Amino acid sequence: MTTTITSSQSTDTTNASDRLRNTMTAARVSFNWLGVHKSLNGTQKDQAAHTFGAESKFVSAGKKLLDTAHPAFKAVTAIRSRAVTYWKECSLPYPEPGIRLIRQENVDDFNVQMRAFAIELDRAVATLEGHYDDLRSAARTRLGELFDPADYPATLAGLFAIEHDFPSVEPPPYLRQLSPELYRQECQRVQARFNEAVRLAEQAFIEELSKLIDHLTERLTGQEDGRPKVFRDTVVNNLNDFFERFRTLNICSNDQLDEVVHQAQRILQGVDSQQLRDYQWLRQYTSNRMSTVQAQLDQLMVDRPRRNILRRQPG
Repeated sequence: MTTTITSSQSTDTTNASDRLRNTMTAARVSFNWLGVHKSLNGTQKDQAAHTFGAESKFVSAGKKLLDTAHPAFKAVTAIRSRAVTYWKECSLPYPEPGIRLIRQENVDDFNVQMRAFAIELDRAVATLEGHYDDLRSAARTRLGELFDPADYPATLAGLFAIEHDFPSVEPPPYLRQLSPELYRQECQRVQARFNEAVRLAEQAFIEELSKLIDHLTERLTGQEDGRPKVFRDTVVNNLNDFFERFRTLNICSNDQLDEVVHQAQRILQGVDSQQLRDYQWLRQYTSNRMSTVQAQLDQLMVDRPRRNILRRQPG
């Protein structure tokens, strides 16, 4: 058995990965966050297991230290969610945890926005600090004998943070002089990671568009109590946001995907949510055409994993 790959497949992937390496930079986002769940100690777990007649070694039990539904705590959590959403919406995936790829010309804007999130978080934590004593008192009441003052830090200062940096994902230049062979291996490793990044980007676009179209057609054709389902502006707005993000981040690695996205965009061109609510014929027409696009996306999901896989042929 021998393993081969067609030159056109290899060239397409290499060209796209080279474009990624030349136009994008790695951006890493990390969070320092106060944990609000804690496992019960051995004695407490034994008591919990005994209640149900179970063996403690087969039981997992924990306690929640603070009420995360409190408005001040929810405000803190919301900033983290917004930061993650912003990071993902302006970047492409990279096969390393905590790292994504952003366009080089957007580095300054990204840096400014992430710093703004960090400042906003500090203010929200300061507000949460003002409610901290009340939250601990409420926890004492709710947890009863499980409450342990040692579980609670004296202050929340420094326990929440959003951090970001721009790590290098390229082989270090000095390695070329120290060990040319090792440098060559590292270059191959990085090339393979960017090839994988191309695949991940295509997969992410396909899956996101598929979910958006599925939701659109479900809203257009579905019924509740014999009446059309509620059709909100966000259904169309989310698709238009996707088209803009695809235009900005597309690496032109898959002509079929490009064409499918353009088809979906043309179907919604000049169509707004109110028109879809008002005209049944337009709802049906849009649904039928989007179903055709969805079928093409489904085929891309099947075909894409094979595009860059080494094919085995008898030898």
